[in-house]
Amino acid sequence: MFLLNVLLLKAQETDDPYLWLEDIESVQSLEWVKAQNSVSEKTFKETPLFKSLSEKFLNVYNDEEKIAIPNLVGKYVYNFWQDAQNERGVWRRMLKEDYVASKTNWEIVLDLDELSKNENKKWVFGGAIWFEPDNNLCLLSLSDGGTDKSEFREFDAVKKEFVKDGFFIPASKGQATWIDINTLLIATDFGAGSSTLSGYPRIVKKWKRGTTIADAKTILEADSTIVALWPFSFYSNSKQHVGLIKAITFYESEIYYIQENEPKKLSNPVDAEIHGFYNMELMLALQSDWEVDDKTYPSGALVSIDMDDDLKGKMNVKLIYIPDDKSSIVSMSTSKDFIIVNIMENVQNKLIKYRLIDDKWVGEEITELPDVGGINLISSDNTTNDYFFRFSNFITPSTLYYAQNEKIQKSTQLKSYFNTSNLIVEQNWATSKDGTKIPYFIVHKKDLKLDGKNPLLIDAYGGFNISRQPNYSVTVGLGWLEQGGTYVLANIRGGGEFGPSWHQAAVKEKRQNAYDDLFAVSEDLITRKITSPEHLGLFGWSNGGLLTGVAFTQRPDLYKAVIVGAPLLDMKRYNKLLAGASWMGEYGNPDKPEDWAYLKKYSPYHNLFKNKNYPKVFFITSIKDDRVHPGHARKMAAKMADMGHPFFYHETIEGGHGAASTNKQQAEMQAMIYTYLNMMLN
Repeated sequence: MFLLNVLLLKAQETDDPYLWLEDIESVQSLEWVKAQNSVSEKTFKETPLFKSLSEKFLNVYNDEEKIAIPNLVGKYVYNFWQDAQNERGVWRRMLKEDYVASKTNWEIVLDLDELSKNENKKWVFGGAIWFEPDNNLCLLSLSDGGTDKSEFREFDAVKKEFVKDGFFIPASKGQATWIDINTLLIATDFGAGSSTLSGYPRIVKKWKRGTTIADAKTILEADSTIVALWPFSFYSNSKQHVGLIKAITFYESEIYYIQENEPKKLSNPVDAEIHGFYNMELMLALQSDWEVDDKTYPSGALVSIDMDDDLKGKMNVKLIYIPDDKSSIVSMSTSKDFIIVNIMENVQNKLIKYRLIDDKWVGEEITELPDVGGINLISSDNTTNDYFFRFSNFITPSTLYYAQNEKIQKSTQLKSYFNTSNLIVEQNWATSKDGTKIPYFIVHKKDLKLDGKNPLLIDAYGGFNISRQPNYSVTVGLGWLEQGGTYVLANIRGGGEFGPSWHQAAVKEKRQNAYDDLFAVSEDLITRKITSPEHLGLFGWSNGGLLTGVAFTQRPDLYKAVIVGAPLLDMKRYNKLLAGASWMGEYGNPDKPEDWAYLKKYSPYHNLFKNKNYPKVFFITSIKDDRVHPGHARKMAAKMADMGHPFFYHETIEGGHGAASTNKQQAEMQAMIYTYLNMMLN
């Protein structure tokens, strides 16, 4: 009650009558959520389409023939698996050679359903941090209901049990890693004042086995205004290497290597993206030009820094890859003798293998790959030259490839879950407001009629330097394409498809460019008579939820259906809610008048008007989302209700930022989404 009274008082101070909905689990808030959920559930869940789609989706998610995603750990392949019998999932393993031979002799290491039942929790598996090179002990990450807060427990993979009186770190938005078998480097909630304004750790400590966390020795402490302090480690040359990443903002980091218990600052450009470690080489993707010893390394380039030399005061920078204006670096993996770099060229992928020869990186493109599609590096092993990657496109089921040295072979291919024989994929370009050409993929029937009557769904994100690739989606296929819909993936600015400049063109005061790009794609589809506003829908999640929130408030004339998933919507208070302060490097600081001047122009919550006609949008969030506060969606929906604007709203009880933890929850949520889209656009 005290918290609710405080929020009501703040509501009066900020002139926000819906601030009470930010109290996530108050009786009043939950009653409001329950009332909204009852409307959406009654509307969608009682339809034949929902029942059909939820059953189809669940069958796919539970299919025993789906790809078991591999995680290489020493001689084993580990996999986390959920199906009808394992709702929470099982963590399992088999020998690598057995996995490659497509055997099914999985050994269960941990049963999450059993653990959840015994402990009366809804545990969600978050992965393992291994003590190398033995890989017998690990720190298991577990979250209750799928939140970003996770606890760490020491686990013995040989005995397949938690270590009695072993390391245990209570739930926080922290991280941990091994220094040696009896020592951890931990960043967690150490008590009052130990977190940043973004809710992440600002203190890193060294913790010895047999002592309490309170006895842990501070290695580095930072100001609360940074985003976070993160420990890291990597094993190389028979030695465990440890360090710290001080995230000053979302895009600026200092890197420290720990020598003799002291953190030594490295000489990386603070805005460079960290892509990993190979031996003592630090891999960096440059986000701006970097001049070293009278030589300039251009923005977008992948380089490495010799950390041994750096620690001695000497800069030894090695160039790996320079992209052109239509290419960018997506990801990187390391093996024993080389690194693998995933490159995107004109929104399609290729892999290049690089070896360090005579202190220079020498590249070789991997040519034994399909021509058109998206590639994801899945897992690699620093003790061998083995790695896995996955290929797919919109109408080709995902295929898992296994590479061993120079040999590449198909490992597993996902079965075809929807009919693609009558579908084709094209890449078109729209012209944005400022003249920039914006690419988009379109998947449609071969006999598509250009009459403006085709139901069409646009999927877009446009933020945080994240690239969107062609991908085989069963939910899009069964829920939309098989229902007669046309699908578009828009590669708008704010993403990383064409390197740092593509991202930076939509950061802070330039954010409107991303929204104008989306409008340009939408108008291009209408101009081509592929669709019309009566049949045009949008999908967006997280930052994409902000995108779709802006879209329906700025251009309600363009869309009939809009999914606003896990969204940011109140851009005046976003930096005060959960992890929001960490994103000020992307959006700006609304507490600064000069930043609020542009934020208020597009903030959906502040640009909602009673006398406008809006599409009947669908808000989706989760009570367990501790990344993007559910108050964004709640307040926006409540404000629309009071203005008389219709909408749908659904808030899940678990699942965190993804709004679903189990296959059944995922199937039902996706079925609601596609039932809504088909109802509105067909």
